[in-house]
Amino acid sequence: MQNKNIAISIIIAGLIIGGTIFFSSQKNNQVTTTNQQGNSLNPQKGILSPSNNVSIENGVQIITLQAKGGYQPRQSVAKAGIPTIIRFNTSNTFDCSRTVRIPSLNYSKTLPQTGNTDVNLNSPSAGLFRGSCGMGMYPFEIDFQD
Repeated sequence: MQNKNIAISIIIAGLIIGGTIFFSSQKNNQVTTTNQQGNSLNPQKGILSPSNNVSIENGVQIITLQAKGGYQPRQSVAKAGIPTIIRFNTSNTFDCSRTVRIPSLNYSKTLPQTGNTDVNLNSPSAGLFRGSCGMGMYPFEIDFQD
């Protein structure tokens, strides 16, 4: 009888914990106006606003990507038609994301293990800009919008 009560108590506790996890994860999956990459959706225009990793300093748009185990964020949104650089930040990076390939620029470079490396994009036109690590395992993309 005592074993039966213990088993029932364990089942009830499991259901309570499982229900709590299930309902809290459902709350986190609700549609919001910000996507996982930190881009805000403008519901009136249906376009994304610049990402959290995009800033403008002295008239130059800077897109910062962390390079370690891939590129973070993997997707960014930026403004087209203004002077732009991608700033790759490495911090004890020893994997293949240290080597950056940007086919449209015919660019390939091994980044320092720790530090910042700027890549000048001039003033990109609207469209999707893609790059990856040297092995092609870790892609990144920037959606340049008017």
